[in-house]
Amino acid sequence: MTFTSVPCSLVAGLALVLASHTAHAQQGLPDAVKVPEGHKVVLETVGVGEITYECRDKASMPGQTEWVFVGPKAVLNDRSGKAVGDYFGPPATWQAKDGSKITGTQLAVAPVDKTALPYQLVKANPAEGPGAMHGVSYIQRVATHGGVAPQSGCTAQNKGERQIVKYQADYVFWAAK
Repeated sequence: MTFTSVPCSLVAGLALVLASHTAHAQQGLPDAVKVPEGHKVVLETVGVGEITYECRDKASMPGQTEWVFVGPKAVLNDRSGKAVGDYFGPPATWQAKDGSKITGTQLAVAPVDKTALPYQLVKANPAEGPGAMHGVSYIQRVATHGGVAPQSGCTAQNKGERQIVKYQADYVFWAAK
């Protein structure tokens, strides 16, 4: 069957499903992390991994310490659980198995709860290399679980100590329509 023999009603129905999927991806999200109009979902992944924190002096308060974000390391899986890429940093980098990769600039975050990383909206830099990341303009981090700084004390006595915290989050990749 060629594309020209596909009934118009089927094509219209498919377009409606795709449009509603994009709209659905934004439902229930805080406005700060919504992707601007004129974009569509091109890839959805589930990032499963860890975030490293280090006990350091507070930048603005000498003599006081805090857990500081060092960097993430996660596998990006498609919805069936197949590994399709990796997420690591700094700088925050999303790399597909085909070798294409992007970095980005955080535009906004929106708190979820005290036990999970905030939702995040990132503006993607142009992709390096052809492939799955080519054309991606925004990345959303949503459906977060875990990943927050350790609850254990960060004091002068354990300054320099690193702790690894497990996390999971959906990373949704968007491109211009």
